[in-house]
Parts: sequence; structure tokens; C-alpha cells
Amino acid sequence: MKFLSVWAIPLFILAVLTCGEYKSVKVYETFLQGAEEGFKTGIRLLPIFLALFGGIAVFRASGALEFLCRLCAPLGNLLQIPREILPLGIIKPLSGSGTLGLMIDLVQKHGPDSLLGTMAALVAGCSETTFYILTVYLGAININRPKHLLLMGLLGDLAAFLTAVFIARWFLG
Repeated sequence: MKFLSVWAIPLFILAVLTCGEYKSVKVYETFLQGAEEGFKTGIRLLPIFLALFGGIAVFRASGALEFLCRLCAPLGNLLQIPREILPLGIIKPLSGSGTLGLMIDLVQKHGPDSLLGTMAALVAGCSETTFYILTVYLGAININRPKHLLLMGLLGDLAAFLTAVFIARWFLG
């Protein structure tokens, strides 16, 4: 197994070069062309990333996150969702790193084997960051009105959040 793990990447590169040579593909030139296109795409997406991350920072710093958590608290109480977990459900569609930071705080405060620690870990890993994904993928192909994609993504995030909370409660509750 160690042999395979040490040699997997060099053997893969050798296989790509061999196949390229066999099919008369200019591998190095093709690689450079792909790298150039990737760089151009990255530069084109940079303003989108800056706007997204700036918006998230303003959202958290303005108190809007706390306000949304207070608004969702009655429904959370009805569904037996701990108040400490609500910020994760709100931040998860926006920011993976923000979710990770909140999860780490909960795990350090309550312990990794606690109900809240387990819920936090499940919520952090249960879905994707919808706004980030839509920003990157749709920005890369110049789709400017993702109304239905956004709605479906947020519904999926909500379903994943509720499922993660209820599974944690079921196993540890």
C-alpha cells in the first residue's frame, strides 16, 4: 500500500504523457493552454469572490446574523433545534469557512462527543455552500439570474440542516 501511495501521482503523470504521445497530442502545449484558460477564469471570478466574501463579512458584522437567529428561534424551539446551532444553518449556505469557525467554537465549548458538538459537525458537513457554488459555477459561464437554482439550493440546505439535527438527536438524544 505504501508503494502505491508513493508512486500513484508519478505513475499517473507517466500514463498521461504516454497516452498523449501515443495519440500525438502535444501534452506540454495543451497543459499550458489549459493553465492559461484557468488563470483567465480565475481573474474573471475575482470580483465575484470579493463581493461574496465582503457581503458575508458585512452580514456578520452588522448583526444581521444575530437578528435572523432571533427570528428563527421560535420555530427552532418548536422543532427542538438548539439555539446554538441556528447560526450554522444560516451561515452554511454562505460560507464554508464561517461554518467551520462556528463549528469549532461549539465543539470546543461543548465537546466533540456532546449533542451540540455532533450536531455542529453534521451540519457543517451535510451540505454545500450554495451561494459560493452558484457564484463560482454560474459566474464562470456567465449566468446572471439563478433564481430557480438558488431556491432549490436553499431548500436542499434546509433539508440537509434539519436532517443533520434530527439524526444527531436520534443517535445521541
